[in-house]
Amino acid sequence: MNWIEQVTILDLLVKGFIVGVVVSAPLGPVGVLCIQRTLNKGRWFGFVTGLGAALSDICYALLTGYGMSFMDELILKHQLFLQVVGSLMLLVFGIYTFRSNPVKSLRPTSANRGSYLHNFVTAFFVTLSNPLIIFLFIGLFARFSFVMPGSPVGFQLVGYLAIILGALTWWFSITYFVNKVRTRFNVRGIWVLNRIIGIVVMVASVIGIVLALTGKSFS
Repeated sequence: MNWIEQVTILDLLVKGFIVGVVVSAPLGPVGVLCIQRTLNKGRWFGFVTGLGAALSDICYALLTGYGMSFMDELILKHQLFLQVVGSLMLLVFGIYTFRSNPVKSLRPTSANRGSYLHNFVTAFFVTLSNPLIIFLFIGLFARFSFVMPGSPVGFQLVGYLAIILGALTWWFSITYFVNKVRTRFNVRGIWVLNRIIGIVVMVASVIGIVLALTGKSFS
């Protein structure tokens, strides 16, 4: 493997990792469920909930990537346009995240902790029930030029593994944080955290638009 190939793979790893984190971070129903379970059942129950969400996310990522792979000519000819559109989609998503109130997703928790498998499976289906996440993947894949026409299957696999790594890193980090501040973490904490995430996504999307128009890259 030559130096150029190593840089390209590293570039794909960074992009995939960022995609995995961005997809996982907004506190939708499964994010709130993860926090609830961390507080009420323990950190590892919360992390297993995140694992279920991550598995569902990668299924949608593979579906999105497969669909976009049929648009080779469009992707190659309109790469700049797709990057700008992808960044605009992320900006809209960031605004929506900032304005949303994840506290509405809170549900009464059962006294029975259940098994790790049960927590994993329920989180998987909660995430799977929201196919709109495909539009988020389309925006992210377009912004980062994640789908590369003609690239080897093994090369693409590296990108999807990076998405999983990014998602797992997020769920590991958020459950660790919530568990550490569990005595001070309340409903307002969920609302504030979600707003911070929304701001970060909006700022990143604006930077993405600027970088795309100036011919530069995140990585």
